[in-house]
Amino acid sequence: MSYADSDGAAIYYERHGDGPAIVFVHGSGGHHAAWWQQVAALREEFTVVTLDLRGFGRTVLNEPQSEFDAQAFHGDVVAVLDAADLTDAMLVGQSIGSIAALRAGLARPERVSSVVLGHSLGGISHPELKELAAADRAEAVKLPVIDRLLTKEFQTGRADLTFLFRQMGTFNHATMQDLRNLDTDGPSLREIEDSGVKTAFLAGEQDAVLSVKTVTRAHELLPGSHLEVVPGAPHSMYWETPEPYNAAVARLRRTLTAPKETA
Repeated sequence: MSYADSDGAAIYYERHGDGPAIVFVHGSGGHHAAWWQQVAALREEFTVVTLDLRGFGRTVLNEPQSEFDAQAFHGDVVAVLDAADLTDAMLVGQSIGSIAALRAGLARPERVSSVVLGHSLGGISHPELKELAAADRAEAVKLPVIDRLLTKEFQTGRADLTFLFRQMGTFNHATMQDLRNLDTDGPSLREIEDSGVKTAFLAGEQDAVLSVKTVTRAHELLPGSHLEVVPGAPHSMYWETPEPYNAAVARLRRTLTAPKETA
């Protein structure tokens, strides 16, 4: 366990295994321990890094805060990249964590070769994509929160893991209200393309928050991007369907590379 200094916060992170680096960035209800099924499955082949954004998990603030600025989240990821001295890392975001991951990748292309946007458009600034995502959200809010994240079949069949899933968020201080400005002033498609950082979209077939149709359209609009759709998987597929999710992440880590310019 280690800490990285990031603008008034000591960002908690863990490093497991050895090999090409994968850095997981959690969503609004998660923290470093949410990735327990990924660490166990991937650490034999990869260096797996997990972290707590400010307001989440074991991250420590220099001064008490009642509100958190989500615009600072990507700086927390950058701080971990620098502190762990990672190069050629693949950042994997989950939901809102994808926005922080993409911005961190664009800020540190010398350390990040690729970014995987899990169940998210990464805050990309594009009028058509914003309209499509807004329409998906309008449908999602009609459902209870837990039904947006996990399938009803899983909730019934795995009451134990569903209970644990709900408990994970109780270790966090940041709230959904703190995330209101997370995707403000997001990067354009051109900025992502010009960065040299490879981008992949990772979607669940049964995601009730962001439809496969919307994610597919983002993939079509971003030249050189990759698309992985996991059959039968919900929004929180890292939790509910870890085996195909882990396989997709490993496949992307093995194949996604960004050629580095040499002086």
